[in-house]
Amino acid sequence: MSAPCILEDTDWIHPGNVSWIYWAYNHGSKDFQIVKKYIDMAAKLKWPYVLIDWEWDVMENGGTIQDALKYAEQRGVRTLLWYNSSTAWINNGAAGPLFKLNSPENREKEFAWLEENKVAGVKIDFFAGDTEETMAYCLDLLESAAKHHLLVNFHGATIPRGWQRTYPNLMSVEAVYGAEWYNNAPVLTNKAASHNTTLPFTRNVVGPMDYTPCTFSDSQHPHITTHAHELALMVVFESALQHWADRPESYLIQPESVKNFMGQLPTVWDDTHLISGYPGEYVVMARQKGDAWYIAGLNGTDQEKMLDLDWKFLKNGKYQITLFQDSGNKEQQWKVSSEVKDLSQLPNQMNSLARGGFVAVIKPTN
Repeated sequence: MSAPCILEDTDWIHPGNVSWIYWAYNHGSKDFQIVKKYIDMAAKLKWPYVLIDWEWDVMENGGTIQDALKYAEQRGVRTLLWYNSSTAWINNGAAGPLFKLNSPENREKEFAWLEENKVAGVKIDFFAGDTEETMAYCLDLLESAAKHHLLVNFHGATIPRGWQRTYPNLMSVEAVYGAEWYNNAPVLTNKAASHNTTLPFTRNVVGPMDYTPCTFSDSQHPHITTHAHELALMVVFESALQHWADRPESYLIQPESVKNFMGQLPTVWDDTHLISGYPGEYVVMARQKGDAWYIAGLNGTDQEKMLDLDWKFLKNGKYQITLFQDSGNKEQQWKVSSEVKDLSQLPNQMNSLARGGFVAVIKPTN
């Protein structure tokens, strides 16, 4: 069992939403002008963070990493930077920066530089399996990062081990076949919906999961899940840092109601209820933040499906319910409604298109 928190001060640890550059552009973090677009998007959507991914150490096209950090600060957006753990992929064109964190002295120098430049955290990638040496290295990284007030996201790493209890600056871990695989192979296209309805019962039960969800457009390989399915992933999947994977122009053309939802969405929760579901077929999850409940459902099948609901976690009274559904119209993807209903008037089922979903935000009015 992991030890209780050993940090005396945790006030600097803030979860939140993150704009993420890799999914659409692959090597986009090398291009200063594209990085600026993701910083601007985070500012517009009121997300606290932007992740600047690999190749930031060789940034070009009008600016360096120092320029990007300065630009983000001016826009009120905090930065996360990517690092190669340099324990696995270190040859044959390995992504950089490389060998910055391996030795204690180099790690101390790098983390001190990040803290000095007001960087909020690090994403560290490509770990060499579950060896004893690698596990010790991960713990050293967490301890050193905490010393310099840095959040940590482990990618290309093992499943969570409960370390976030000891080091609450560990915000998320990949350890999942996530949306990144729309870049790597065509296999996710036809399997994503079923896969997405399996993960809440398997991988995400173990701990925070950086799937990099909610893509409305296509990357290298297409997706056939609906818009509401993609939006529902942000509630169904739990990660203290939620990395929104799509390109700015895809998010910013969404209706104002959808953008407002995206900008106000919590990434940590006060309570969670599994409402209904079966692995690979469907799932409905309810998560609470303050007086608001976020209910999201996913249809993992290729047929239209009724998703079962149960409101026993709510007290009697009237509620404002804002509902995001698929319209079934490719020209206008969304069906958004908002109305006040008594608890007894809330539906017992919600219809979902094939590979679709829904999100409902429910707040008491009395």
